[in-house]
Amino acid sequence: MASGDTLVVFTAQNNVPPSSNYATLDTRNLHLVLDFDAGTDESAVFKNVMPRHYAGTTGVTVYIHWSASGVTTGNCIWDVAWERIGDGQQDTDSDGFAAVNSVTDAAPGTDGHVTIANVTFTDGADMDSVGVGESFRLKITRDADNASDTMAADAELHAVEIKET
Repeated sequence: MASGDTLVVFTAQNNVPPSSNYATLDTRNLHLVLDFDAGTDESAVFKNVMPRHYAGTTGVTVYIHWSASGVTTGNCIWDVAWERIGDGQQDTDSDGFAAVNSVTDAAPGTDGHVTIANVTFTDGADMDSVGVGESFRLKITRDADNASDTMAADAELHAVEIKET
């Protein structure tokens, strides 16, 4: 596998929402999106298996494709965390997400446009040591409670892409 190649893609319909403070399904001109409120930290969780072609040497970059609901200014903070389920690695009766990596991204300058934020993870503990062929969960949270999140509207998640770094 080469650096920059896509490993996994998630869309709004792939979300397996947490039991509370979850992003809600919505549409924008028939595009299915997940709405993340401006005033409350909300999350979406995606589950998959790390593809066999992942080299597992340098890490990954998570690309968050998102838009803003009716505004063109302000910053949105995205937190991303991995949970390795693997083979006997995680008791699925509880959560075990690794520490978050974050990105602050500016709202698109035109209402309705999509912007792409990216968050990098080094191979190993930074991505909860997810290995080739192991199941995992990826948690995306809007850190709306952070004073640096200044976008006064819903953030609309369109898609998430994981690429080999």
